[in-house]
Amino acid sequence: MFWTLASFILVTALVAFISWLKTRGTDETSADGYFLGGRSLSGIVIFGSLMMTNLSAEQLVGRNGQGYAAGMTAMGWESMCPIALTLMALFFVPRYFKRGITTIPEFLEDRYDRATRVIVSAIFLVAYIVTMLPLVLYAGSVAMERIFNVTDLVGGNRFLAIAIMCVALGIIGGIYAIFGGLKAVATSDTLNGVIFIIGAVILIPVLAFIALGKGSFMEGVEIFSTAVPDHLNAIQPWDAQAPYIPWPMIILGCGINHVSYYCTNQSIMQRVLGAKNLKEAQKGALLSGLVLVFCPVFLVAPGIIQFIRDGGVLTDFDMAYPTLVRDILPSPLLGFFAAVMFGAILSSFNSVLNSSMTLFTLDVLPAISKKERSATENIKIAKKFGIILCVLSIIIAPFLMYLSSGISTFLNQMWGYYGVPVLAIAVMGMLNTRVPNFAPKLTIVVHIVVYGLLMNLVPLHFLYFEFAAFVLDLLLMYICSRIAPRPEPFVLKNEAPVDMTPWKLRWPVVILTFAVLIAMYALFSPIGLGA
Repeated sequence: MFWTLASFILVTALVAFISWLKTRGTDETSADGYFLGGRSLSGIVIFGSLMMTNLSAEQLVGRNGQGYAAGMTAMGWESMCPIALTLMALFFVPRYFKRGITTIPEFLEDRYDRATRVIVSAIFLVAYIVTMLPLVLYAGSVAMERIFNVTDLVGGNRFLAIAIMCVALGIIGGIYAIFGGLKAVATSDTLNGVIFIIGAVILIPVLAFIALGKGSFMEGVEIFSTAVPDHLNAIQPWDAQAPYIPWPMIILGCGINHVSYYCTNQSIMQRVLGAKNLKEAQKGALLSGLVLVFCPVFLVAPGIIQFIRDGGVLTDFDMAYPTLVRDILPSPLLGFFAAVMFGAILSSFNSVLNSSMTLFTLDVLPAISKKERSATENIKIAKKFGIILCVLSIIIAPFLMYLSSGISTFLNQMWGYYGVPVLAIAVMGMLNTRVPNFAPKLTIVVHIVVYGLLMNLVPLHFLYFEFAAFVLDLLLMYICSRIAPRPEPFVLKNEAPVDMTPWKLRWPVVILTFAVLIAMYALFSPIGLGA
């Protein structure tokens, strides 16, 4: 335990110190400085921040848990990320930059009206408080509790152990996001990203295959490839239920889910909006998409390896990844990996917390209070609001251990309520200049009601309902544009605060990404290892 704790403290302290050195000169007295890092983020920093925001504790724990329970079908969630990031870089970001926005709801106000901005901001805030922030804390706490055997230290009370870890992670994550601003978050994400690649992307899969092969990496690969072929088939029947993904919903369902998550979600887009120019934004997004093609190797395969090792005895499959890590790593490396997990936890928690503070201060607060405030006053309010969010998240998080569906399934089901309709109103707002201002409010209400009814009345996978509700959203907004069109067509103002020259390598990277994506699905299908 000594070496585990010592290596964990050393790596974590080093990341914190370097982050402080890199960000101490940032002007955080202005809105752009605090919320967008002074619009100074490079493509590499954005790449690292996007990677760590996505490849977080809930992904490592939840996705490998799905791999344990359902096999390679879980790769559908991550393999659609490159499609979403490509659309982000080539379609959404140029339009957001042209308008010079700080938040996604700010764009919606420009396209529709003030009420739409406030409604969408409020929806995201509720979602962040009730689901995303507590879920990140809980997933991270599960992993850290297993690594450090906290349950044994508190007399076998697992709920108390999880609660203690939630408090510790929430306080430390809050310090980064509340008192450091976006640049501190993004910089620590980049540093943690390097550690993450070494630990979670390389070390754990390699050691897991070696453990499976009783000391031989190649033997482990052979056993993985042949022991459970059903678990290696990502193409599932059309009527499969969660955690499986029906084959029609790999693109239609997961695709819609991911495009909404990446392209209209403030906690993701805030990193990209902080870019120094369009070139760096596209570079960060597209390089992230290229790397995320390989997610099945480290976000699903370890869960399958644990399934082979223990014969599928776990009833709480979210414990598969933490159990594997504890079993295969020696004590000093266990501490290093604890630092990897800690960085992943902080990254996601910081990202969502920083975005929540931004939404409240810049979008919601002006709607509930007409008082004119300076940038310094707004930042003080944002920090106080961040502290409140930390406390609420810490209180809610431990109770997520009673979820029966697993954390990843729960998160994706909830995202269908609030993320998908926001994507619909953003896309139609860009493509149809005649959609009237009342259409997004009507669409949000109809979407939530229809999606909720389908979820509870129809015995199909929830991704069918996300797709169906999205199509209904688009159709409803189109009908509104025909029945009561906007008097004057919407014109997107050109107020770009940065250089708009695109990245010259964007198309070669996109082509390479999609070629690898197709190859990965061929490998994990009935014509490959899933035969």
